[in-house]
Amino acid sequence: MAVAVVLAGGGYVAEPHVREWMVIRNACGGTLPRDAVEQLVPEDSRLESEESRRTEGLDSYSCGIAFEGGDRFVSMSAYTRRDDQDREFMTVFPEGGFSAQAPLPEDLPGFTDDYGTTWLRLPCPDLDKDDNGRARTLLVRATLGRDVRTEVPGAAYRTTVALANSASDALGCGTEPLKASKRDVPLIDASEDPETVPLAEAKGTACEWVTRAGLPERGNWRIAVHANNAAPSGMCDLHAQYEDTSDNDTRLAFASWYGDWSNRLAADDNNGERWPMTATARCDGEAANYALSASDDIPGVGEAAERRMLKEFAADEVRRRGCSDLTFRF
Repeated sequence: MAVAVVLAGGGYVAEPHVREWMVIRNACGGTLPRDAVEQLVPEDSRLESEESRRTEGLDSYSCGIAFEGGDRFVSMSAYTRRDDQDREFMTVFPEGGFSAQAPLPEDLPGFTDDYGTTWLRLPCPDLDKDDNGRARTLLVRATLGRDVRTEVPGAAYRTTVALANSASDALGCGTEPLKASKRDVPLIDASEDPETVPLAEAKGTACEWVTRAGLPERGNWRIAVHANNAAPSGMCDLHAQYEDTSDNDTRLAFASWYGDWSNRLAADDNNGERWPMTATARCDGEAANYALSASDDIPGVGEAAERRMLKEFAADEVRRRGCSDLTFRF
């Protein structure tokens, strides 16, 4: 079937659906899955424009798509320089580091923050080591617009994976292309109260260790699993409720951060002294840091129990990720 076009000023204006198809085809290196993108676009909206930028001197790449009227559909930025990555991580993890996050499915190497931005960190085997002799990595930040239909199962993750693969190609990263999740699930909103499940349902997850943690039965403990086996950050977030105490929402949060960028989360900025209830290890040539944040005066969970569980948590992380040199600061 022929496509109707209108000549105008030496160019042409295609029918809206054809113009939208051209935007998707050309955007972000031509890697975006058209079916997933179309599922994310609201019924009364149209994609109108796309842009990409590769900054040689800064080893960065960005691309994006806008709706008619200029509102964002998606934007992506990617960085291979450590200073840029540290700056970006500081926006997600301010002092303390126990920021809300949601894991990506199928052990994709990333998470979604409480602003709806998805972060992925990938190795770059084809890039030279940095000035400190560390292997280069790629940090990808992808943000979908506020009107995008992120509730469509699978569409947001397929689009984000395609964006990360596009950035890897553009920056010569050389990593194995990511594959989208086999499970069609909607993008999790990390800004909402986390879904908690009984501890037994943590089996088969990155927080399975809690099923053996020996928590007291009193309190009806439940867990929100904010971790997978590949992300640069994760959290096992334990909650209990006690009707006879003033604080009926008690929390034990065990956080993990992977990469030298995370050293600032476990130490005092002024003197470099490590915070208590933290641990560190070496993973893939970089630092990993672990920490516990706990409510005060948890019935049946004293300081000795907190130390024991931090040891169990960090040791489990080190074992699953093949790390070494685990040390603690209590």
